[in-house]
Amino acid sequence: MIFAPTPLAGAFVITPERIHDQRGFFARTWCRRDFEERGLNANVAQCNLSCSARRGTLRGMHYQKAPHAEAKLIRCASGAIHDVIIDLRPSSETYGRHFGIRLDPSDDRMLYVPEGFAHGFVTLEDETTVFYQMSEFYEPSAAAGVRWNDPAFGIDWPIEPTTMAERDRTYPDFHLERKAAG
Repeated sequence: MIFAPTPLAGAFVITPERIHDQRGFFARTWCRRDFEERGLNANVAQCNLSCSARRGTLRGMHYQKAPHAEAKLIRCASGAIHDVIIDLRPSSETYGRHFGIRLDPSDDRMLYVPEGFAHGFVTLEDETTVFYQMSEFYEPSAAAGVRWNDPAFGIDWPIEPTTMAERDRTYPDFHLERKAAG
C-alpha cells in the first residue's frame, strides 16, 4: 500500500498496490502492521456499509466526541463520492482546515481519517456504496457533527446536495477557536 499524506496533519490517501496477472489483479487493502509502522490507529472495532440510491446524497459531516473519538478508513466500493474531512483538533497545526478527494473503485484509493476529524461525502453517481472501517464502536451519546455548508470551513462541494438527513442540514454554526499569535 502507498500512504500519501494529505495537507491535513495525520490524514492519508492510501492506494493499494495492484498485482496483475491473467486472472485480473490482487491488492491488499488493510494491513495492521503497515498502519502501526506509521503511527496510525490500527484498531478495527466495526465496519460499516452505506448505500445511497441517488447522485447528490450527502452524508456528514460526522464525528464522535472523546472519549469515543474514532479513526476511519473510507473506501468507495461502487459509484463515486467527493469525500471531505475537517480537522477539528484545536491543538493541530491544520485546525479548521478541510481536504476533499474523489473516491471511486477505479484505483481503490482510500482515505484514512484520524480521531478528531469530521467526515462526510456527497455521492457523484447513483447507486454508490461506501465501506468504512472504524477504530471505535458507535456510541450514540458521543455522536456529533458540523454542517456541510458551514461558512467557518468554506467547503467547495463539486455538486449541490439534493438528499440529506435533517440533522446534517441543521447542525449549528461551528465557531473555530482561534490560536493566539506567537
